[in-house]
Amino acid sequence: MIKQMILLPLLSTYLLSVDIAIEEKYSDKSQLTSKKSIAFFGEEIFQGNFKENQQFRYNPNYIINVGDIISLKMWGAYEFSAELPVDKQGNIFIPKVGAVYILGLSNSKLKSQIQSSVKRVFNSNVFVYADLKQYQPISIFVSGAVKKVGLYSGLSTDSLLQFIDKAGGITHGQGSYRKITILRDKVAIKHIDLYQFLLDGRIDTFQFRNGDVILINPVEKIVEVTGDVNRPYIFELLNKKSTVKDIMRFILPKPTANRFTLTQWKNNQEFSKDYPLSQAKLHVVNNGMKINFFSDYYVNNIEVKIEGEYKGSRKLMVKKGTTLFNLLSNIDFTPLSAIKNIKLYRKSIANQQKQLLETMLKDLEARAFTSSSATVEEAGIRSKESEMILQFVQRARKVHPLGQMIIDNQDNLDEIYLEEGDRVLIPKRSRVVVVQGEVNIPNALSYRKNYTLADYIRACGGYSERANMDKILLIKGNGNVIQYSSGDFFSETSSLRVEAGDSILVLGKTDSKNILITSSITQILYQIAVGAAVVLKAF
Repeated sequence: MIKQMILLPLLSTYLLSVDIAIEEKYSDKSQLTSKKSIAFFGEEIFQGNFKENQQFRYNPNYIINVGDIISLKMWGAYEFSAELPVDKQGNIFIPKVGAVYILGLSNSKLKSQIQSSVKRVFNSNVFVYADLKQYQPISIFVSGAVKKVGLYSGLSTDSLLQFIDKAGGITHGQGSYRKITILRDKVAIKHIDLYQFLLDGRIDTFQFRNGDVILINPVEKIVEVTGDVNRPYIFELLNKKSTVKDIMRFILPKPTANRFTLTQWKNNQEFSKDYPLSQAKLHVVNNGMKINFFSDYYVNNIEVKIEGEYKGSRKLMVKKGTTLFNLLSNIDFTPLSAIKNIKLYRKSIANQQKQLLETMLKDLEARAFTSSSATVEEAGIRSKESEMILQFVQRARKVHPLGQMIIDNQDNLDEIYLEEGDRVLIPKRSRVVVVQGEVNIPNALSYRKNYTLADYIRACGGYSERANMDKILLIKGNGNVIQYSSGDFFSETSSLRVEAGDSILVLGKTDSKNILITSSITQILYQIAVGAAVVLKAF
């Protein structure tokens, strides 16, 4: 019986809750120069996580240097315990043993060197334990493309990452993560590529000396990667003949990606061309190129969410081309399902409503800043009003339209094709009428058969002082909107009947002497009420 109700002509054209025009914009600027939000691969590692740590781990290859502290314990025939610094001559001094030279000795040979010196004095029954207690404090210069060039203190065992982090990290778009040079006495002694650490977790346990310089060289060859990848970043390339295949090691393409687009600049214009992924090793990537990985598989199935009063799964995979009629014909409704008020929410419509709202808000901002004033007093009033308008705009931008497609009883459900991400809501039968907005006591009231819209408002204490009598909205159970004016005594809406499950929204007035601003805010309030079912106060 319930399914037969669906087969009845609910069903010829469907209405969007808002008519929207989309304006497409074209830009000839490359994302490498204009889209600052795209990060360089590795940029996120320098967020202060390294700079506060010091590394006291055991390193057998550490070379003993002046200033290191040796923890020494001797027991047996002779007992001694102390922490001994390595002096400027490279010795530690042990009472009754004398000076022991350990400068330049590796950490792994420290104990045996001291033990052999002790045995020259004590033939037997003296045991030795030696450990490097504290590494040499040093100061390292960090230079080049970092945010804070300077001299930074640390320990000789601290890693390169710690010193770069202390310098604020590598400057976005200027410094290289792959060409880092360590200088000692003005001579390059080591070159480091941080991609080894980022990709494989490998980093050299390099031992710094006091006065060493870490030089962050300029970034040279870069390529921007977007699309169906797990690492959408700007990457550095060392090899001048790197191919798309080489870059795929860094980006981890998603399994669905089967094509890519190469975009490059020629004669101050961008040119793009796409290729199958099988040709990735044939195309060399030049500096400044953009690569977008994507999928051109034909999608046979789409996912649709179903919510509300019915029996069955909350998510369904249906074939592309399935209509709303096909979907509802296979749903197991309950006696409480409000079939005539079925709602369809669509992401594309929500995005269009959001774009329309943003356009109106920008127009309102422009009008607020360009309003003229005849006197100084009026200028002060305009200034305060502009501040309130900006606060209203900020609140309005947080509203997210629902993207509802209004389905009327006369619409043909067999002509409404479902899209990916559609959400179908099957409401529960309701005996409640919600009244909100500019009434004295906003409330949810029990449905009363003979009550008109005006009766429900009176039951909520009547209109508030800020109520806009010309902007009273009756939102039907299926989402359809009827505008009502309290002054329409001779119109059909003067005795408008309200049905169970309907909502009444009373919008507020806008207090402004500027007619254009008043009109803009009133229209925005109306669009928010219709598109998001929210009553927003202007000021």
